[in-house]
Amino acid sequence: MTIFSKIIAGEIPSFKIAENERFYAFLDIFPATMGHTLVVPKLAVDRLFDLPDEYLDGYLTFCKPIARAIQQVTGADRVNIITIGFEVPHAHIHLVPMSGMADADILSKKMKPGMEELQAVQQQLLAAMAAVGN
Repeated sequence: MTIFSKIIAGEIPSFKIAENERFYAFLDIFPATMGHTLVVPKLAVDRLFDLPDEYLDGYLTFCKPIARAIQQVTGADRVNIITIGFEVPHAHIHLVPMSGMADADILSKKMKPGMEELQAVQQQLLAAMAAVGN
């Protein structure tokens, strides 16, 4: 069982942003930029492209309202998708708010926000998603 499986199961707390029958999205607690969100399939598969087609088909559709909320809340120029996959053996996508190329360095640029700051960002993202009906 991966750390992401434990988060999905509620065994490890997270700052949940969205969930459906196939995916779970939550804030990265060591973000490259504030609002950095991880989106994981509930199916524990190591490599992204080993996911069944119905998961791959729905991944971006699930991410779209989250990315729009992240962009609205953070004011970033764009929200980009980064997939690396070596840090946890469970397929996942990073939604990273970016205003320039320096924000793409998610491996060495890690913020350490407090729990209150993460909770505030979570609440802002949830409110932004609710405002547009997602």
